This record gives sequence, structure tokens and C-alpha cells, in this order.
Amino acid sequence: MSSHKIDLYYAPSSPPCRAVLLAAKSADVDLNLIQVKSSETQQELLRINPQNTIPTIVDKDFVLWESRAIMTYLISKYAKDKSLYPLQLEKRAIIDRMLYFDVTNFYQTYLECYYPAYFNNVSFKPYHARRVNDVFTLLDTFLKDSTFVAGNDLTVADLSIVTTVSTYEVSGVNLLRFPNVVKWYDIVRINASGYEEADGNNVLIYRQIIGDIMKKRKGDHREDKTVEEHKTF
Repeated sequence: MSSHKIDLYYAPSSPPCRAVLLAAKSADVDLNLIQVKSSETQQELLRINPQNTIPTIVDKDFVLWESRAIMTYLISKYAKDKSLYPLQLEKRAIIDRMLYFDVTNFYQTYLECYYPAYFNNVSFKPYHARRVNDVFTLLDTFLKDSTFVAGNDLTVADLSIVTTVSTYEVSGVNLLRFPNVVKWYDIVRINASGYEEADGNNVLIYRQIIGDIMKKRKGDHREDKTVEEHKTF
């Protein structure tokens, strides 16, 4: 547990930010939550992070961004129970592999298929649906012989990927087509510390945002140029 508050620049609707919130809950880290909404907080973020991305943390004089790096840092430094990111090299390598799968494949597919539809008024195409099906089929296969994505113990890889799955779910993906994913999803939501507060409630904020965008678009039939999002990683 940290003896001081760690600043987290974030947006509650962001999947990577929600993943960091989950890791912080598991590490029993006290966060000073700073929503990046005003011009002042945007300038603060840009001063400490030239990439201007969320989530970003400030731990005393140490600044770190990229959600998966933040998650492994918090667990490694502050968690009493290291099982979420164990010291054994082989176990850690598998966890890292799944974190990379999330950022380069699973979550990246969401960004490339859904963000253009929501934020740039680009139609969702049949090949987008095929890509989503492909990454979920992969995840379902990974879970065929293990309880969690990196073995039989809950790890930071599950905390990262579960926020991606919940985001796909509120965007309309039928998870029932992937029985291993459904079983895993239920287990993670029960076992991850503070799940409802960190992800369960906040993903509903994201659902409201995209719902409002789609309603507005249907109402005026014009390309919506008003929505701006910080890049989240």
C-alpha cells in the first residue's frame, strides 16, 4: 500500500484508465483522481506527458504513462500480494504476452473498428465484424484450458483485458458466442478487487457517451465534429 496519494490523470470512460483503477484497487493504492476535462488539466497533462495521453500517473517525482506499464508498476511496487504480476520469469513473460496481445490486437481492433464509427461517422463494415469475431475467437481459444488469460491465477493481464471486453459488450458484441470468454468474464468480475467501482460503473459512462453521439447523429444526419477524445493507451 502506498503511504501517499498518487496522481492519476484519467477519464472514467476510458478502458485503459479503468484498467489502471482496477490495478490500483488490487494494490491498495490511494489515488488522487484528476479528470482531464478543463483546459487547465489538459495543460497540466501536456507539461508532464508530451504524448498527451491518458492514463498518466505522478508518484512523487516519477511520471509514467501507458496503462499496462502503470499497472505492472503499481503491482510490483505496492501490492503485498505479487500474484497479479509474479516474480517468476516464465509466468511474467506469459502475462506480458497477453498484455501485448491486448494493446496490439484485442484493444487495437476496437479502436480501429469502433472509434471511426463513433467519433468520425465512418460506417461499421462487414470486415470490421469479421475482425472483431477473429480477436474474440482467439481470446476464447486462449481460455480453453485455463481459468484466466495467463494461466489459472488472476493477473494484471485479466484486469487489462476485462475492461476491453466490457467496452466491446456495451458496444453491442454478443459475448454468448464465446462461451469460454463468458465464463472467464463472470469469474474476473467477481474476483477482481473493486470491479464494480473501477469498471462496472465507469463502462456505463462510456455507453452513455456513445449512445448520445449516435442519437445526435440520427437526429441531425450530419457528420458530428464536436466529439474530441484523448488518446488512451
